[in-house]
Amino acid sequence: MSAIAIKTVLIVEDNPGDARLLREMINEQEAHGTTLAHVETMAEAQTYLADHVIDVILLDLGLPDAQGLGAVRRVHTAAPHVPLVVLTGQEDPLLAGHALRAGAQDYLIKGQIDTRGLLRAMRYAVERKDMEEALFVEKERAQVTLNCIAEAVACTDVAGNISFLNRVAETMTGWTWEEAAGRPIGDVLRMLDATTRNVVLNSVRDGDDTTASSPQLSNCLLVRRDGGEVPIEDSVAPIHDRSGQVTGTVVVFRDVSASRAIAVQMDHSAKHDFLTGLPNRMLLDDRIHQAITLAPRHMKSVAVLFLDLDGFKQINDSLGHAIGDKLLQSVAERLVECVRSSDTVSRHGGDEFVVLLSELERSDDATITVRRMLTAVAEPHVVDGQELHVTASIGVSVYPDDGTDAGSLIKNADTAMYQAKEGGRQGYRFFRPAMNAQAVKRQAIEDGLRHALERQEFELHYQPKINVRTGKITGVEALLRWTHPTEGPVRPAEFIHVAEEAGLIVSIGQWVLREACTQARAWTDAGLPPVTMAVNVSVMEFRDKKFLEGAFRILDETGFDPRLLELELTESVLMNRAESTGGVLQALRQRGVRITLDDFGTGYSSLGCLLKFPVDALKIDQSFIHQIFGIEDNTGIVTAVIDMARSLKLRVVAEGVESLEELAFLKAHHCEEAQGYYFNRPVPAVDLVGLLRGGYQRRHTPAGSAPRLWN
Repeated sequence: MSAIAIKTVLIVEDNPGDARLLREMINEQEAHGTTLAHVETMAEAQTYLADHVIDVILLDLGLPDAQGLGAVRRVHTAAPHVPLVVLTGQEDPLLAGHALRAGAQDYLIKGQIDTRGLLRAMRYAVERKDMEEALFVEKERAQVTLNCIAEAVACTDVAGNISFLNRVAETMTGWTWEEAAGRPIGDVLRMLDATTRNVVLNSVRDGDDTTASSPQLSNCLLVRRDGGEVPIEDSVAPIHDRSGQVTGTVVVFRDVSASRAIAVQMDHSAKHDFLTGLPNRMLLDDRIHQAITLAPRHMKSVAVLFLDLDGFKQINDSLGHAIGDKLLQSVAERLVECVRSSDTVSRHGGDEFVVLLSELERSDDATITVRRMLTAVAEPHVVDGQELHVTASIGVSVYPDDGTDAGSLIKNADTAMYQAKEGGRQGYRFFRPAMNAQAVKRQAIEDGLRHALERQEFELHYQPKINVRTGKITGVEALLRWTHPTEGPVRPAEFIHVAEEAGLIVSIGQWVLREACTQARAWTDAGLPPVTMAVNVSVMEFRDKKFLEGAFRILDETGFDPRLLELELTESVLMNRAESTGGVLQALRQRGVRITLDDFGTGYSSLGCLLKFPVDALKIDQSFIHQIFGIEDNTGIVTAVIDMARSLKLRVVAEGVESLEELAFLKAHHCEEAQGYYFNRPVPAVDLVGLLRGGYQRRHTPAGSAPRLWN
């Protein structure tokens, strides 16, 4: 999804626990620079808002000095232009609706708030407030414009005959003053009720002795001299002489075609996304409600699809928001082409779309549309002469099995979409109840990670790298381990990707780098032989603007020799924002830091990486090492990688070595270094001291194994 910068948040919450939970969710998920303020009463909130600029307000509806809609009205009065998300302890759709009409942009139910939902509500509140402000400006501009337009004026005598027309009246009626003079006003100003088509009677036509102005008449049509019809508003006022007697009337009328068109446009804008023109969440919710109401009567099913683009953020970040917006418009057009006129495609915000499929014969019919969408989105998009590629992940929920209202159907489709992404992207998943359990487990991991650093639950284990020719330890790789206080050890495969998606990996990565450098310096100070320390760097860490500054600061503070630090980067890290990547790598190399391309061969543009970027070593992925003596006896890839690296004067490291046969093959083909369970599992720092002091010696040789490779 595209990201909205929220710099300042005011939490108005008298429950310390709820306030702390909100603060932790926002602090850990939002980017650096977000300022949080917390007050416990409405009075404190009003005082704070008077002196500070706030981007979003989170408001509890149960404050000591303000409850319910009264709290909404008071904070809206104090800060009418600040987006507001209300927090309620009970699920009350009526209260939520009143809150939205009173000035709130969204609402959340305590106890059902998760990090993604909170942040999405905040971003949605900002988007909706921006849209409201834009609509307000548009309305004001239209009002000023209409007020400046000269209105048509017609005058009659006491008998109701035309005595004057101004130029605007001449243009609107098709009559000149000379032609209309002396004619009954009914002949010149023929007005019909726009609904009934009945003639609108007015006292001015009969020359009644009217002594007061008549109310303005709306919903009228002026029939022009040529038969054309113009929607108008008009009002009538009597003309009195000195004695107070009516001597005629003045009729003021104006063409309201433009204002009615603007009203229609404003109504459309309030219910549609400003970028794509698709229905927004408000209109989508209404249509889902209608579809659910009609489904039982017509014996039909209803499906809701939640679609998220894969790869959009990289395009948006690297090519700019203007290109990203045009890409979203292209995707929106293709999605609309994939559905029927009775269906609804809605933009949910960022790069997320929600699709309503109504009146389905069977729930499985949704599969046909889903597959059509996956194919359509994956086709190249040409934007400003550039060919762009994105794919989609789609989650599907079906009424009534997966929910009986719009909120639950969208939420469950979102959960299924997340599972589709976990399954490899460019795919789809139907919601299953078990997915909620998986979502809860993932949320528990994320919640635990948010406290893991401060609770010192992380630890580094170290796995030796062995010189294949001599058998000596040349370096170690630092590997992160997490022990949950109640669940025990958590596998890296379970928590690393969660840390990345939750935005926690940057701070965790800084801790890993500092801990690894500190430990390596401690070994050196203890008189142990110096070895290289390898540390893995993720995409999010590397593209952080403060990555280079942070790495150099850690080296300076720990006193670790940069020439002994080895950063392991995957191909995706290097290719993300390739323009700036080269400069960062050059700065690292100038400081003496080594660069290793990790998991080589599993990414893309591998040769381009080697030629374009300053790389010291290649690390052959363990999946290729395990194929050396596997069922297919596939040795070609490993041999080719080693030969290519040697020709480019790059060091080669084989990971995942588990047998003497694999080691012998690597040595025979001149691979420099290896690591894996054959030598040693990753161990805590204290267990590695003996190996570093005495050098590597394999403790046993399996029966029937090949002779020792080293003397």
